Amino acid sequence: MLERIHLSIVQQVENQGSLTAAAGVLNLTQSALSHSMKKLEQQLGTDVWLREGRSLRLTQAGQYLLAVANRVLPQLDQAESTLRQFAQGERGTLRIGMECHPCYQWLLKIVSPYLSAWPDVDVDVKQKFQFGGIGALFGYEIDLLVTPDPLHKPGLHFEPVFDYEQVLVVAGNHAFAQQAHVKPAQLVSETLITYPVSPERLDVYTQFLAPAGIAPRRHKTIETTDIMLQMVASGRGVAALPRWLALEYAEKMDVVPVQLGRHGIAKQIHLGTREQDRDTDYLQAFIQFARNAQV
Repeated sequence: MLERIHLSIVQQVENQGSLTAAAGVLNLTQSALSHSMKKLEQQLGTDVWLREGRSLRLTQAGQYLLAVANRVLPQLDQAESTLRQFAQGERGTLRIGMECHPCYQWLLKIVSPYLSAWPDVDVDVKQKFQFGGIGALFGYEIDLLVTPDPLHKPGLHFEPVFDYEQVLVVAGNHAFAQQAHVKPAQLVSETLITYPVSPERLDVYTQFLAPAGIAPRRHKTIETTDIMLQMVASGRGVAALPRWLALEYAEKMDVVPVQLGRHGIAKQIHLGTREQDRDTDYLQAFIQFARNAQV
């Protein structure tokens, strides 16, 4: 009764805005598309669309069908892709989503030896730093999520792979550079440079500044780590980064990591997978490589 083509039609009419445009994308005639949906409506006993002049408006049943299409079609596409890879003697593609800006440089340390060890597996990295990683896992857009802030939900599994400390990075000649640690109140006169992520997702805010009711003089966002730390080295501001990353850059530019607060901010990087996929051999191998990576 309900077939994949029906889901594709509903999705494409919504995306393209008309039956004619949807028919073109799906390589159908408009009459064939209309006939297919009319037959489905008769079988279901309910309308999918209501006509309003020359436009279509989804009914409640149509809205439900669209939600099903948006959830199911990516899964079917992924299943077909994986089966084609098996048929061609390939292992598959490991699609990694990133919810952590500095983690990309950590990831590079893992990908090269992993690709050497698993020559029949490709790796694709999606650097949508502000995307909904949990939704991407559930929607089969990615297979593995790299995040410092796991959200445990039924159907997902997160494994911690390494510990790190979030620190404040300052120029070598900054007054903070000689201190064992900084207090939140000391940042009221500073320009804080971060990646373009909302303060609600930044540890320097949630675990350091906000609990003390403190805000920096200015908050500036920069996408790339190199430019961010060049700005810090030139005295244009301070930044919050993992200590391991700050130490790497300290070898080539005049920046110094300083502990945030008396007790510091301890963090972990987690790798998230779907429960049903967690025993996949090449996925488990990647997690093991991540655990063993030196930072």
